Amino acid sequence: MPMTVQYSLTERHEKILRATIKHYIATAEPVGSKTLMEEYDFMVSSATIRNAMGKLEKAGLLYQPYTSAGRIPSDSGYRIYVDKLISPARKIKTKIAELFSTKVHPQSWSYEALLQKTTEILANVSGYIALITMPQTANNILHHLQLIRIGTGQIMLILVIDSYQTESILLDNPESFKDDNNQNLDLIDSELQILSNFLNSKVKGKSLSELSNLDWTELDREFKNYTNFINFLLQEINNHYQISASIPIVIKGVSAVVRQPEFSQIEQVQMLLHLLEQEQEQLLPLIFDVPKSNQSFPQVKVKVSIGSENPLESMRPCSLISAIYRQGNNGIGSVGIIGPTRMFYENAIALVESTADYLSETLR
Repeated sequence: MPMTVQYSLTERHEKILRATIKHYIATAEPVGSKTLMEEYDFMVSSATIRNAMGKLEKAGLLYQPYTSAGRIPSDSGYRIYVDKLISPARKIKTKIAELFSTKVHPQSWSYEALLQKTTEILANVSGYIALITMPQTANNILHHLQLIRIGTGQIMLILVIDSYQTESILLDNPESFKDDNNQNLDLIDSELQILSNFLNSKVKGKSLSELSNLDWTELDREFKNYTNFINFLLQEINNHYQISASIPIVIKGVSAVVRQPEFSQIEQVQMLLHLLEQEQEQLLPLIFDVPKSNQSFPQVKVKVSIGSENPLESMRPCSLISAIYRQGNNGIGSVGIIGPTRMFYENAIALVESTADYLSETLR
């Protein structure tokens, strides 16, 4: 969880903290008072800057990595920086929006191809690891279903979900709908239509994940005979959409990040790679924590977890920026960026926000 940092900083302290973090992000070198005075045009002496940096260090926002070195930001310092001292970069938003419009062709691509290309663009523009979860169909809303007899031995279940994507599931006829002598087929068709109308009245507007929790024990008298068949239908829908907590994650841009100086120790690289390749079930809740039934995703635009705020040890040298993408009001996936805590937060936040907005608009 993001830490809550409350410090009463003067305007001068805020400017010095901002400049220190910006310089460290750009250079990966500890920052001294002389550097700030020369490069950031502070209208005060080096001693005044040094004194202010000392107070920021006492507040836990900066620290010295070793004696006689300049100072670098702590996780708390980055938190102040992200929450109070920056705004998302508008130019980078425009850049990635133009790339999406020219490089991505959603009308002729599958979901997977769309997300693969979108993730690749996000990784290339940000210079960090980009992650996008595949759409979680359990959160799709059911618009319509229809049961249609196919010959005398099977029934076709047609589903229309909230993206107006149509899916069909072929089912073997249950005993109640079989007619071995090919008689009364019109009656079977009529029963299927009546049952389709009844089911639509009960399930329209509900998410796929809610279907398995519906109680069919008190059906209207005329539909009592269909209880087993209805439960069978719902199980087939669950099986078809493979509703589970395991959601595939598209990942791009790993090689660029592990070359950063923060990952000079091979153990850190190995831990991060193992997380991304072998332990995605641990990573998933950090970027896309699937809500329980009857809960919704929070409306927070972008979530930023910095260093020690991440619960996994392999993520402690990193920051994770993520945002939910939606179909309508329904969160179905997440966009994320992983990079060192020494991250260009203005750009990264803008890129994640823009990518989530793009996917929400495209999938709508």
